Amino acid sequence: MVSKKEVLSKPVATIEVGKKSVSVLLDEMSQTGFQGKKLGEVAKIWADMAKQKDLTIFLGLTGSLSTTGQWKIIRWLVEKRYVDVVVSTGANISEDILEALGYHYYQGTWLADDEELLRLKVDRFYDVYADEMQYRKLENTIYKFAATLDERGIYSTREFLHGFGEFLSKKGVPSIVAAAYKAGVPIYSPGLIDSGYGVALSLLKRQKGKLIRLDQTKDMEELAQIAEKTKRTGVVYLGGGVPKDTIQLSTIIKSLGKGGEQETPHEYAIQITADSPQWGGLSGCTLEEAISWGKISSKAKKATLYADITLALPLVAHALNEMVDRRSFPPDLGWVFEN
Repeated sequence: MVSKKEVLSKPVATIEVGKKSVSVLLDEMSQTGFQGKKLGEVAKIWADMAKQKDLTIFLGLTGSLSTTGQWKIIRWLVEKRYVDVVVSTGANISEDILEALGYHYYQGTWLADDEELLRLKVDRFYDVYADEMQYRKLENTIYKFAATLDERGIYSTREFLHGFGEFLSKKGVPSIVAAAYKAGVPIYSPGLIDSGYGVALSLLKRQKGKLIRLDQTKDMEELAQIAEKTKRTGVVYLGGGVPKDTIQLSTIIKSLGKGGEQETPHEYAIQITADSPQWGGLSGCTLEEAISWGKISSKAKKATLYADITLALPLVAHALNEMVDRRSFPPDLGWVFEN
């Protein structure tokens, strides 16, 4: 039976205002309560992951974060190898290209007259605007790359995006996929066509009669191989949805491939989500629930922060920059690109 002294063993830290770094502030917050505490815990666990040897860090990336000034943070995480494998929506790894091409997104209002915006050919993402004609430029960039591919081939989304990263890198377009190509970080996108990629590939088929085929089973098999060969894994989920479960399922496939006899779930897990668990959706699903599936270890260092990603990610990234000078032991995934 636990004693009262044990229950009351950790006093809450009282934050005092002063000149301090982001990492110091988040460390103090990790000793408080509610979501402020979770924000600090997320930063600490991610920093701990980055210091581990022989640990592969998977990033699940959802939503439309690239339109809100976040994409250079993701690119930085890839370049510095705070993440080793990325599983993303198509939106996040296409909409960054608009700015990488030299265009801009614009501050707007969610109270806009949307009929007027339609007349002006202005697209709205809540309170962010995009010039529709500039948006077509990013789609046309994808179109031009896809037109270079051999339509007799069948590509995993990783193969497609690796090739696209090389294409953009050679053109000096500093996007997320270009950074991943240079850093040797594989990117997978189980919902790739639900974005500008789908528009570009469909137009290529309609206008040129060229069909580019994608095989997502190859993606899942490759992700399972990464989880199997690297053995120790950690996960960072920015949002939830399909990218999150794709990463989760890699551990299941790995286990089933061994006859279900060997379970090696994720040892670290953090997620930032604005969704609640009681609706039953994966985006709000707790990390504890994933333990029942064998996706996350019951002994894992884990934390869930219920917050808007655009509030939390800049703070956590700046804290990481202060807490971990450099990633000393990122796994070498060069073999993935030789398949």
